[in-house]
Amino acid sequence: MTEQQLPSWADPSVSPTDLDAQGVSRRGLLRRAGLFGAAFALGSATPALAASPRPRFGGDDPRLAYLVGDHHVHSVYSHDAKYTFSQQAKAAAKYGLDWMVFNEHSNFGHANYGAKLEHAEIVKARSENPRQLIFQGLEWYIPAAEHCTVFAAPGPHETDLLTQFELAYDGKLLGYTEGSAGAADTARNEAHAVKAIKWLAEQRRSGYVDDVLVLANHPLRLGIDSPHEMRNWRDAAPEIMIGMEGAPGAQGAAIPGWRSSTSIRGEYENKPSAQSWSGYPADAYLTYGGFDWATATVGGLWDSMLAEGSLFSVTTNSDNHRTVFDTWKNGDWPAGQNFDNTGKLPDPVSTDTPQPGSDFWPGEFSRTHVGVTRYGYRAVMAGLRAGRVWVDHGHLLDGLDVRVKRDCDSGRGVTLGGRLRVRKGERITLYVTVTSASRPNPQGILPELAHVDVIRGAVRGPVSDRDGWQAPDTRVVQTRDVSGRKGTYTLRIPLTAGDESFYVRLRGSDGKRHGTGYLGASVDPHGPIPHDPGNGDPWADTWFYSNPVFVDVTG
Repeated sequence: MTEQQLPSWADPSVSPTDLDAQGVSRRGLLRRAGLFGAAFALGSATPALAASPRPRFGGDDPRLAYLVGDHHVHSVYSHDAKYTFSQQAKAAAKYGLDWMVFNEHSNFGHANYGAKLEHAEIVKARSENPRQLIFQGLEWYIPAAEHCTVFAAPGPHETDLLTQFELAYDGKLLGYTEGSAGAADTARNEAHAVKAIKWLAEQRRSGYVDDVLVLANHPLRLGIDSPHEMRNWRDAAPEIMIGMEGAPGAQGAAIPGWRSSTSIRGEYENKPSAQSWSGYPADAYLTYGGFDWATATVGGLWDSMLAEGSLFSVTTNSDNHRTVFDTWKNGDWPAGQNFDNTGKLPDPVSTDTPQPGSDFWPGEFSRTHVGVTRYGYRAVMAGLRAGRVWVDHGHLLDGLDVRVKRDCDSGRGVTLGGRLRVRKGERITLYVTVTSASRPNPQGILPELAHVDVIRGAVRGPVSDRDGWQAPDTRVVQTRDVSGRKGTYTLRIPLTAGDESFYVRLRGSDGKRHGTGYLGASVDPHGPIPHDPGNGDPWADTWFYSNPVFVDVTG
C-alpha cells in the first residue's frame, strides 16, 4: 500500500493559502486540539481510543480531531451501481472526506470474481488518493433482516475475510432474506445472523484481521429489522456490531419535480410486507428531517436501546449508487458477459442527459464525523467503536466538541460515547462547543445553525421486552437558540445527577422545518417531521445529531 499522507488541512507542509475556507477552519480546530503536525502523525489508535475507561469518578478524555467519512459507497462492483472507484474517490476528495468504505452488494458474481478484482482497484485508489483512508467492505444481506455495512482494517486477509463471510453468512446467497424461499424460517435465519456476527468477532480476536466493524443500514426502510433482532446483533459482539445508520442515503430522492410525486427522502417509500415486524406503526416507514424514524423519534427505538445503558452509535452516509442530475450511464455488456460471470459492471459512459438517481456524491450532503487522536485506518475504526461520533447534513457545522464534566473537576471531562461516573446529587456541566459553517455548501447555501436541543434519558438496564421500542423517560430537556451566532462558541448547560444514571445526546437544525415530535409535544415540542411525498428538498431541512454521553450515578 502506498504510504499514507496526512490530509492537506492537517499537513504542516501545506500552506494555509492553498486551503479553502473549510480546510482553514478544520486546521484551526486541529490546532486548538493540540494535535497539529507531529502530534497527528500516522499511527494506530491510542489505548484511550481502543479501550473502555476504568470505572472512576470524573474523567479526562483526550482532545480529538474529527475525521469526516462515509461508510456506505458503491461502485461498478455492485450489480445496481454505476461509478468507478476513481470517480467515487475523486468526488469524496472534492467534498472533503478523509475516509470512506466501499461496501459492495453481495452476490455470487461478487464473491466469486468481483471481490478480488475490487481489492486491486482499492489498492489503486489508495495509491491515487494517498490523503484518503479507503476501506474495503461488503453490504451484507442479513438473514431475516435488511442490510449491514461490514468492513475490515487493511491487511493481508481483508478480502479473504469478506469473501468467506459472504459465502457462509449472506442471507441473499443462502436464500434466507425477504422474497426468498427460505425466508419463512425466521428462527433459523435470525440465529444465523447472530452466528455471523460472532464469527466476525472471532476473526478479530484470533488476529486474522486487525479489526472489523458492522453497522446496520437503513434499518426501518422495510421494517424487517425488529427491535429484538437489533438487540441480538448488538449483544452477540458489541465490539463488532456498533450501531446503525441514523439517516439513510438517497437523500435526493424527493427533490421536487425530480423523481416522482410519491418519493420520500431515503427512498423510504415501502409499505409493510409479510416479513416486516408487526409492532412498527405505519409512520415508521418514513424519514423525519431525512433521518430514520428509529433515530429521529425522541423516546423511540434508538433511545430504548441507549436506555439499557449500552452504547449504540448512529451514522449517516451517501449510499451512493446513482447521483442526482448526473449524466453518466452504465456501459454496455460485451457479448456473453454479465455480472454473474464477471463480478463487475462495464465502466460508465458520459452522456448529455441527466440520468435517474436519488443519491449525492460521498461527502456532498451526508457526513459522519469520527473523533481520533491520530490519523490512520485503525484510529478511525477505534473512534467509531468508542462512539466518538456526530453526524450532519448539508455541511451544517464545521465542528462540534461535546464534554460532560463534574463541576469540581478541572480536567477535560468525558466526550461522546464515554461514561462519566458521579455521585448522587453532584453538579455537572455539559459543554457544547460549536464551530459554525465557514463557507457555502455544495448547493451554494451558507448553512446556519438555529438551535441546539439537549435530549436526556434515564438508564434503566436491560429490558424484559426485547421488542420494546419506547423509552418513556427520554425527552428534550432544553433548547438553546443559537441563531446568528458565528465562529466558535461554547454553550454551558448545567445538569444535576439525580437518583439514577442517565445519558444526554444532542440534536440541532437549520430551523426551517419543525413540528411536534412523534411521541408528543411533552417529549419533543419541535422535532423533525416528514415532508409531503415528492416535496422533500434536502437542502432546506438539515440537522445534526450526536452520540450520547452516559452519566453513571452512584449512591
